[in-house]
Amino acid sequence: MSEELTKEQQEAMDKAFERSMPEGLRKVHNEYSDVKKVYGVVSGKGGVGKSLVTSLLAVAAARDGKKVAVLDADITGPSIPKSFGVHGKAYGSDIGIVPLQTKSGIKLMSINLLVDNEEDPVIWRGPVIAGAVTQFWTDVAWGDIDVMFVDMPPGTGDVPLTVFQSLPVDGIIVVTSPQELVEMIVGKAMKMATMMNIPVVGLVENMSYFECPDCGKKHEIYGKSRINEMGQKYGITNIAKCPIVSDVADKVDNGLVEEVHVDWLDPIYKNL
Repeated sequence: MSEELTKEQQEAMDKAFERSMPEGLRKVHNEYSDVKKVYGVVSGKGGVGKSLVTSLLAVAAARDGKKVAVLDADITGPSIPKSFGVHGKAYGSDIGIVPLQTKSGIKLMSINLLVDNEEDPVIWRGPVIAGAVTQFWTDVAWGDIDVMFVDMPPGTGDVPLTVFQSLPVDGIIVVTSPQELVEMIVGKAMKMATMMNIPVVGLVENMSYFECPDCGKKHEIYGKSRINEMGQKYGITNIAKCPIVSDVADKVDNGLVEEVHVDWLDPIYKNL
């Protein structure tokens, strides 16, 4: 028997999913917060560079004079503080949890800024993880923020669902890589966003190619790029390609993402 769903079966599943989403779940942020725009950065699977894209978008916005925040919603795999070289502890006050700031003034909140040892694993069940993400929105005193980027865990599970329902998300940026399997998984993430009325405002292909420093020739190490075809398929015009550059990887690994100067994401950032 074929495992493929008929059109009627798929439509029935879609309607059931829509009915399962209760209305009025949006949470009110901390009274000492004024966040004007919220963008989620998502991926269908892990390891495609979602946190890198989140960090670079935040840095671009900060250089543009905006007041920027990053909410690290990847509770079990947080990497945003490390990218910015922030290793302190957030603390509570009368107005709420106070986020830490990077050298350029970007405000951060991550589970790594709350635990005693940032290398200890977070072994929580899905609802507890989702609750922590919600508290990052309701309990953190973000202050006056022009744009917030939410770095989400891969997939379409509890946390993306919680963020889409609880936060006033203005759009998502989907991060992928050239492999064919990833393309299929990205389709699931895009469909989830569409079903929840969240616009996809950008599509990023990370590890798109490697440019030889000697001859300048571009090599598609992970396979032929299909991002333009994907963009056409899903009606996305804001598309960006990020190459493999070891110097950038080294800076991010050493907490120096704010020293990275690239224009890879300009086609997306300029249209947010």
